Amino acid sequence: MNQSVIFSDQLFIETNQVRFIAQLQGMNINCFASFGIISKLCDHQDVSQHNAAGLFEQCRFDLEDKAESLIEQEAFNDSGEIIVVW
Repeated sequence: MNQSVIFSDQLFIETNQVRFIAQLQGMNINCFASFGIISKLCDHQDVSQHNAAGLFEQCRFDLEDKAESLIEQEAFNDSGEIIVVW
């Protein structure tokens, strides 16, 4: 796929996960990173709803890179979302 994926700055802290938005060809794609994945990328720090945004920012590049790869592989779930896994 030669289209570039664009990520917005929007973050939504949900129960045990962070939702961030990718755009491809004008379509919004919900991407999800669990607190567990964020913890793993941030030296196994405890992640909660209070610090999830800050820790997400610390590993944003890695999460967006993985999400972009999954989008390019068309690894969407049944709802058309991307679940970042490592």
